[in-house]
Formats: sequence, C-alpha cells, structure tokens
Amino acid sequence: MKRILSPLLAGLSRIPVLGPVFSRVGEMERVTLAIIASAALAFYAFLAIADEVTENETRQIDERILLALRAPGDASDPIGPRWMEEAVRDITALGGTTILTLVTLAVLIYLLLIHKRLTALMVFVSVAGGTVLSSALKWGFARPRPDLVPHGMEVYTSSFPSGHSTMSAVVYLTLGALLARSQPRQRVKVFLLVLAACVTVIVGVSRVYLGVHWPTDVLGGWALGAGWACLCWLILLWLQMHGDVEPEGRVGPDT
Repeated sequence: MKRILSPLLAGLSRIPVLGPVFSRVGEMERVTLAIIASAALAFYAFLAIADEVTENETRQIDERILLALRAPGDASDPIGPRWMEEAVRDITALGGTTILTLVTLAVLIYLLLIHKRLTALMVFVSVAGGTVLSSALKWGFARPRPDLVPHGMEVYTSSFPSGHSTMSAVVYLTLGALLARSQPRQRVKVFLLVLAACVTVIVGVSRVYLGVHWPTDVLGGWALGAGWACLCWLILLWLQMHGDVEPEGRVGPDT
C-alpha cells in the first residue's frame, strides 16, 4: 500500500506551505493522511450526490443515460445482442447478497484458519457495517426505482444508493487491499487493487444497463462504499501501527 501511494505522497510534499510540513512527518503518517483524505473526499462526493438527488436536480441526466442504453424507439430492449444482456445479469450477480456473502464467509474462514482473528473481525465489521449503512440510507432516502424502462430483473428495495454498487466497493476494495498487504511486489499490489476497482465498476454499470438503478444511484453507491472501505482500512492501519495485526508483506502462522 505504501508503494502504491508513494506518487500521491510525493505530490502532496510539493504543495506550497503545506508541502514542507507534510514532508517532515513519517511515511506511515503520510499514508494515514492520504487514506483520511481519500475517505473524506469519497464521503463528500456521496453527500454532494445525495443533495442533488434529494432536490431532483439529476433527473434529466439520469434519464438521458438510461435511455442511451436502450435501443432507439424501444425502451424495453437494452442495446447489444441478447447474449450481452445475459452476460450483464451474470456480472450484476457479483454484487448481489448471495455472492458477496459467500465470498466474505470464505475469506473469514481462511483468515481464521491462518490465525488472523483480528483481521477477520475487521473484515466482518467492514462488510456488516457497510450492509447496515447501505440499508439505512436506502430506507431514509426512499427513492423510487427507475420507471422509465422495464427492469431487467426483480428488485425489492429503494433505489438510492445502489446496494450492489455500495457493497461491491466495500467487499472487493477491502479484500483487494487486504490481499495487497501480503504482497511485497508493487505490480502485484497494483493488479489486485485495480482488479477490485474494475469489478466494482462493472457491477455498478450493470445495474444501470438492466434499468434497475438511476446512474446517480450507482455513483452514490460507489462513493459511499469507497469511503466506508477507506475508513475501515484506516482502522486496520492504526491496528497495524500498534502491532495488533501483521505488518504489510507478512503472513500469519499456519499452525
């Protein structure tokens, strides 16, 4: 993680006035500040999107994007061949409750088997907390699902923020960062984090393609999930600084 953030940290060090102060703090502190900034930016983005959604300022752009993904003159037909729609349903399942629960359980069992109990607890808190946060906000905003086009699958909850987008960001970004911690090579770290981000993105896009979410639902979900993942990662980093979890690039005992 520190190697991945080094270009960002170097850039922050060149900021006038703040740069010299930033360059004097230790590397771990700089990583911490960068994660705090990322979390703050993500939560700010969510609040900004939520404010626009609440005031119905996004309706026009939402409708334009949703219709752009439909065949001209037929709002019931998503663009592309039939197999593409089936493929998108498969992709959207990656952000569904069943798949995310199975993935999380598998990771928790693995972490417990290698005696990383505190790390397992953090993963559980991250996913469970994200689930509660997403559900509570859905209930609070109570935004109706898109009625502009037929839904490509069954839906049962409110629209904002997108639960699939939120929980994909929470689960895949958290697990990607967790896996990256155990890898000493920078290109492997980058690959894992980029892969986690790509899965998060395609799940969100699939929700819009299937007509079950407005685009701003997905943007809000991405921002919320990324912010929550950064916050949980910050706590894990703090525990690492205090010696409660294994340092980056090391694995726990397997006995």
